[in-house]
Amino acid sequence: MNSFKIPESIYFGENAMDALKSLSGQKAVIVTGGSSMKKFGFIEQTQKYLAEAGIESIVFDGVEPNPSVQTVQKGAQAMLDFGPDWIIAIGGGSALDAAKIMWCFYEHPSLTFEDIIPVGSMPALRNKAKFVAIPSTSGTASEITAFSVITDLENHIKYPIVSAHIVPDVAIIDPALPAKMPAHITANTGMDVMAHALEALVSKVANDYTDPLAIRAIKLVFENIETAYKQGDDMSARDNMHNASTLAGMAFSNVSLGLVHSLAHKIGGEFGVTHGLANAILMPYIIEYNKQATEKYAEVERYLGFSNIETELRALNQKLDIPLTFKDVTEVDMPEAQFLEVLDRMSQNAFDDPCTLTNPGTPSVADVKEIYRRAYYGA
Repeated sequence: MNSFKIPESIYFGENAMDALKSLSGQKAVIVTGGSSMKKFGFIEQTQKYLAEAGIESIVFDGVEPNPSVQTVQKGAQAMLDFGPDWIIAIGGGSALDAAKIMWCFYEHPSLTFEDIIPVGSMPALRNKAKFVAIPSTSGTASEITAFSVITDLENHIKYPIVSAHIVPDVAIIDPALPAKMPAHITANTGMDVMAHALEALVSKVANDYTDPLAIRAIKLVFENIETAYKQGDDMSARDNMHNASTLAGMAFSNVSLGLVHSLAHKIGGEFGVTHGLANAILMPYIIEYNKQATEKYAEVERYLGFSNIETELRALNQKLDIPLTFKDVTEVDMPEAQFLEVLDRMSQNAFDDPCTLTNPGTPSVADVKEIYRRAYYGA
């Protein structure tokens, strides 16, 4: 038996933030990454709308780009001290991911992080609070999904936490927020959307409910990401990319992902590569590998009129000023010697990632290692 789960309420389009005025409750904790949401007035707007609803609120900010176990624990303690009946996560995927796990530890303070790593191990939530997610990036789709990614700083590993319990109750998809994103973040998060949609489409458990969402998201990204990147004030492109992110999230939240995310999680944990950037580099190499096990990429190629989707993705990366290999990444230091030193460990960890389970075919650790090598050198 299959299932399909999304938030109970999704508000989208211009002025979707107004939905906050209709919440019913007493207290809310607003979780955010901090500076940009404050700078552009979205935290103030959130608190104003909550006040109109009669809800007292406090802000927990400073969630880092790769949210750590320590940050999650601090946020959970802030919630235990305040006692909210709403948790409002606003910002990029990191803020939303962190808030989901803070929510878990707020409701179940005796749990440890290790307790919730295995898929299906998280207990039921909503005993104390409900959850609203307001994304500022068109990328992670954390506002719609059963996923959260938290970093174990000590072991340099990103752990995807998967539970239907952390699907938000309310998602607010307002294009005014991503319109403030810098161009490079628009590019990286947009290619994360592409990875979500493509991996959902070819997932071993993809189905008739998720395929249309994934294919529509792929088309929207190909048609809008370059405009959103180069003309950030084009609200039509922003709205389309924000919707594409949510549609892709509906798909992959219900059928999981694949090797692109498995490998991106682990190279991100080792070197701090931005998640969307890692996805963008890895996608063409993994599609080349996966084509031996699935015909569904051909379906996309026919739909979009492409002869080769890998070629189109590489061309799109170049239009977005995204490097084609990891050796050319400048945002972090990734020298060849260090890459080779961690390659075996990183490959095993990526193979063990839960996303590998739904990748087409039967990949091996050796396959993962070879994909990493090709994505590093461009061979």
